[in-house]
Amino acid sequence: MSLSSSQASQAPLLDVELRPGAPAVLRAEAPGDAPDWVAGHRDALHAVVAEHGCVLVRGLGLRDAAGAAAVFSGFATALMAEKEAFASRRTYSEGVYSSSNWPPNQPMCMHHELSYRLEFPGLMLFACLTAPADGGATGVADAAKVLQALPAGLVTRFEQEGWLLTRSYNDEIGASLSESFGTDDRGAIESYCRANAIEFAWQPDGALRTTQRRSAVVRHPVTGLRCWFNQIAFLNEWTLAPEVREYLVDIYGAEGLPFNTRFGNGDPIGEDVVRLLNGVYEANTAREPWQAGDLMIVDNIRTAHSRDPYEGPREVLVGLADAVRLPDCRPTIEVSAG
Repeated sequence: MSLSSSQASQAPLLDVELRPGAPAVLRAEAPGDAPDWVAGHRDALHAVVAEHGCVLVRGLGLRDAAGAAAVFSGFATALMAEKEAFASRRTYSEGVYSSSNWPPNQPMCMHHELSYRLEFPGLMLFACLTAPADGGATGVADAAKVLQALPAGLVTRFEQEGWLLTRSYNDEIGASLSESFGTDDRGAIESYCRANAIEFAWQPDGALRTTQRRSAVVRHPVTGLRCWFNQIAFLNEWTLAPEVREYLVDIYGAEGLPFNTRFGNGDPIGEDVVRLLNGVYEANTAREPWQAGDLMIVDNIRTAHSRDPYEGPREVLVGLADAVRLPDCRPTIEVSAG
């Protein structure tokens, strides 16, 4: 996680470039020596992330998965394995993954990684090995500012009810059971669900449907800042391209979509609410086009992230780092696991 305020004040200052509409940018001037540079500036980088919520480090010259993994390991306290994935990824090494398998021509809307889990990354690490010819930026949005910009009545409802994530696992769309849970064994999957406050039901065809209720607003475990922290809009049916939604409803039915979100009491979330959420995100989005060799460090609680549509090859590796437990974030909704 990011440093405490006392640690941040003791870290050496780095010259950070701030521009409207862009994330904080830091120029490293360290080609070929990225792991040593990042390890040597670890505390200072944590301080920048603590102040700005994220930072794009330019000039590291990252070229391959081994170099990215060395940088991730040198910066993070610990990398973590992904569980409950919604889309497939390639695994490069322990804790180092490809970006989620998502159509290049469709945006990946703002979200906080794995915010539906009881344990999630405190930090997200992104390493650009190949920049796309056009588009493909990883946008970021300040979760506290997003929360302040949302209608008070809507926030109150989500604080009181939380939100529901429903999932229907199949072998065609999204992550498979083995990709999401790390096993195909029914008993092991059921034990995981019970331990993580996930309701589950096996369907006659062998498919699994799950429901989990989570908080939409949490407090940052270091600063106490209230943050809009969820994937309500991203995993909702109305965020899908209309033709994709129609196809999925036709194939799987309205209740069998690979993923969907609802209000915490089970009421559907209307298209108007999803448009509102995505509109507030867009109004608070900062983005900077990727350059090959870049590193981006994101506080996953303080800052949401997205991915713009793109053309041409794009290779951005991902590290999930410094796990945080939901109870440490003073969530507004209690869940009982066991």
